[in-house]
Amino acid sequence: MSKSIFPLALSLAAFPLLGYAADSPYFSFKDGDHFKRFSISAGWLHAAPQGSANNFNTSTLVNNGDYKVGDVQLNSVTNAIAPTAAGNAAKAKLLGVTSIGQTLGLINNGVLTADMSGKVNINSLENWNSPNTGLEAESVDTLGIMANYFFTDHWSLELKAGIPPKVDIQGKGQIYAPLSGTATPKGEISTPIIGSIANTLIDGIGDIPLDTQIPVTNLAQGSRAASVRAWLPAAEIHYQFGKSGVNKFRPYVGAGVLYAYFDDVKLNSGIEADLVNAGHKIQNILNNQAGAALDGKLSSADPRVKVKTTNSIAPIVTIGATYDFNPNWFAVGSVSYSKMNNEAQITVTDNNTGNVLVRSKTKIDIDPIISYIGIGYRF
Repeated sequence: MSKSIFPLALSLAAFPLLGYAADSPYFSFKDGDHFKRFSISAGWLHAAPQGSANNFNTSTLVNNGDYKVGDVQLNSVTNAIAPTAAGNAAKAKLLGVTSIGQTLGLINNGVLTADMSGKVNINSLENWNSPNTGLEAESVDTLGIMANYFFTDHWSLELKAGIPPKVDIQGKGQIYAPLSGTATPKGEISTPIIGSIANTLIDGIGDIPLDTQIPVTNLAQGSRAASVRAWLPAAEIHYQFGKSGVNKFRPYVGAGVLYAYFDDVKLNSGIEADLVNAGHKIQNILNNQAGAALDGKLSSADPRVKVKTTNSIAPIVTIGATYDFNPNWFAVGSVSYSKMNNEAQITVTDNNTGNVLVRSKTKIDIDPIISYIGIGYRF
């Protein structure tokens, strides 16, 4: 729908200008003005983005607060403990108690069970920014088509189009989920006598400060992070120097607007798999199984990853020149620049509930320099 509406809007916008031109002494439509009214050209178009990556901002359904831990590997807990004096002291207590638990047969295969792991207060997963990450568009080549309507020998309206190219999007950096908060083991072992002693020891561990970065995905993995198809029609008003039939070489300048529409977005399969795993981690925490999230286990969710990009309208300026072979045929070359950006948003949704478990977005500064060389015909 967007691709068909925009060219129509450009045409409608041109009607007032055409009406003004009919009565203007500067825009003559009379016969015998000695210039061709229409021209069209086709040729090689190269778009080279100049923008740089912007950080990803991520939010999840895990609000700040308490969650049960459930079963968890001891190593997963110790690896998440804050590397501080308080953290080291808490780790020493934890390892001392778990050593006794292993001797008593209460801890097997390094697993802290739900009747001893207690709860965790998480204060870091609602929203965070990932520094040194982002997405950057690669250069593309395609067939460009330029059509001009000349009001006079100098002024014209140009519509730019072309075959929509596939654009590779490169990823930058590693996204981590910051896990910080406090774990509080709680002894709830029901075994007579031994259980009572064990519960007292577990409760004596006290609060354990957590502070670690959990890897989510490496955006730089593979040959590209994603690919999209880019539709980039533009409309410009041009002023061409020189005179038809007198100057074969005629420079011109132009300015207008460019409309950017992106579809057919495909995400790197490795990144997609990483994000599915991140969705499972979030759902495990929501299910009061934070230990399963640390251990990287599957959850009750059916995570699905979706990627979408916003459309944008941006200014564009052009300098170029034509060279006439004869009154009809000509060569044309130009260089354009557009200050253009859009936003990419990645969501991880649970198909079972429709809940958006993870939402991550970033701005993509494209800012392309567009080069064009073509052959045209005037009529």
